Amino acid sequence: MKSLKALRTLNPLFWEHKGKLFAGVFFIAITNILAVFAPALFAEGVNSLRDANVHYLEPLSDASSDAERVDIFQQENAIAIPKVMMRTMAEIEGDLGSINSTDDLHKLVIAIAIFQALLYMLTFFIKGIFLYFTRQTIIVNSRLMEFSLKKKIYEHYSVLDANFYKSHDTGDLMNRISEDVSKVRMYMGPAVMYTINLLALIILVVGVMVTIDVELTLYTLLPLPLMSIGIYFISSKINKLSDAVASKQSDLTSFAQQHVSGIRVLQSYNRESKASDRFENVSDAYKKHSLDLVKVEALFIPLVLLLVGLSTVLTIYIGGMKVIEGTLELGHIFQFIFYVNLLTWPFASVGWVTSLVQKAEASMARILDFLDTQPEVVSGSVVAEESGHSGLVFKNVSFTYPETGISAVKNLSFTIAPGSTVAITGRTGSGKSTITQLAMRMMDPDSGSIEFFNQNIVDLHLGKFRERTGYVPQDVFLFSDTIANNIAFGQESASLEMIHKAAEAAGVSGDIDGFTDGYDTILGERGVNLSGGQKQRICIARALIREPELLILDDCLSAVDISTEKHILKSLNKNEANRSSLIVSHRISTIQGADLILVIDKGIIIERGTHKDLSKKGGLYSKMLAKQDV
Repeated sequence: MKSLKALRTLNPLFWEHKGKLFAGVFFIAITNILAVFAPALFAEGVNSLRDANVHYLEPLSDASSDAERVDIFQQENAIAIPKVMMRTMAEIEGDLGSINSTDDLHKLVIAIAIFQALLYMLTFFIKGIFLYFTRQTIIVNSRLMEFSLKKKIYEHYSVLDANFYKSHDTGDLMNRISEDVSKVRMYMGPAVMYTINLLALIILVVGVMVTIDVELTLYTLLPLPLMSIGIYFISSKINKLSDAVASKQSDLTSFAQQHVSGIRVLQSYNRESKASDRFENVSDAYKKHSLDLVKVEALFIPLVLLLVGLSTVLTIYIGGMKVIEGTLELGHIFQFIFYVNLLTWPFASVGWVTSLVQKAEASMARILDFLDTQPEVVSGSVVAEESGHSGLVFKNVSFTYPETGISAVKNLSFTIAPGSTVAITGRTGSGKSTITQLAMRMMDPDSGSIEFFNQNIVDLHLGKFRERTGYVPQDVFLFSDTIANNIAFGQESASLEMIHKAAEAAGVSGDIDGFTDGYDTILGERGVNLSGGQKQRICIARALIREPELLILDDCLSAVDISTEKHILKSLNKNEANRSSLIVSHRISTIQGADLILVIDKGIIIERGTHKDLSKKGGLYSKMLAKQDV
């Protein structure tokens, strides 16, 4: 097995929840003591019944007179009936006359047997209670640690920057917080519980067995290590096949999700038949691996039964020989058989637990690899003043995407004063969206500085800075929640009046009022039941409800009509006395009212000025204006 370096990092988490862990260990010990005591009780019951029959019941049955029966009874050294079952001499003597038939003898034997059975059941009842406590501590403890680990991962997700998410698949990130954490939980719960249980049970059971008969103990336990080895190899094979099945299942799920999401495209291009054929191929691959897994899993139970049966046969044969020789009590054979069955699952679980530990080690290594990733954008400590901001200032800002080497922004400088609007336009890929992300500090520039409140935003507290901004990205996103909650997401304490006001400013209140449930309308995934323009306007309302001091709109009016666009821009102009606004758009109609327009090409400002000035220069802006016929 590996060094388990990754799993050792969980030790502080175990110590954090040490109370339940230690309680669980205590309950495991009590449970196993009772588990070992019950077979011993059963063995003593068998021995007592045998001795009572040989030394007491058979002679009484053969006795010809009451005097002879009393004489037999008084031979206490020959009587092995448990004292708890003994009645007073007067009671016995009073009943001796009635013990003159086989039925009466059976009743006495049954009374002894019932008492032993009740005591045996009571022992297992108490054991069951402690077993419940064991699971309520160890397993519940693992769930608590799982929650702590997931919380830690999610908190790490929230501080990682845009570059990290560009280089990692969403599915992989979701897998780490779900599947990988679940595998680690199986180590923190079941693996730990069964390991402690196995050690405690082996120590207690083997200790008792050795005190009874060393040779019989060796023969009885001989097949059990073979079971552990066999199950280990079967489990390893099962794990490999399970991973393959999971991979094929993921392919199947992804295929179905992709084609269901794109069903309109699929039907529009008449590709249903081809998609069905591809789905069948993916399904066949999943079926093949699933059947291979089932075949291997089918070996598990037969192997266990074979080796348990072998251990039982050896116990009966060797034990029987010793009983005949007079070196072993008959009840001890039953006791050993119980112990074999008691040890079966713990020994069988060795391979399973080993597999759990290996999978948890691999998953924890993946989690640590992610948790060790440090965000490139780190929060500063400066908290800006509550009022009187000096606007947003870009000073010789340059940025190159490390993964592609593309220089998106080069030596860029401009200022957005409070109460003013700066617009940016240019060709596709000219660096416009990069500027908005730099302004929101989704990433940091390679050189130059960006200032807000006369402070470099690198030095500002990141959370406090973003609380004072409103950002609507190019790719708008809505949650599967009510429209009201989607708008209020920008301001948790927002009242219904504030939500309506923001919706009105964003020009979407009329659309919302037209819905059957109004603001309580539940949106589908990513707002699928809304039009593109409605989604954009709800996201604008989400930004406006914050009453931000810095508002950034990244080409988020592309799906609205001219009339609605004018309404939104007019609303923005009414409320921008202390607001710095940055608007990015391809549409001249969106930006023509800006105080300053920057025309970007390959990350460089090639033109700047008002709409009136730029329209007369004959440059790129004029060409765009001519094509759009504004």
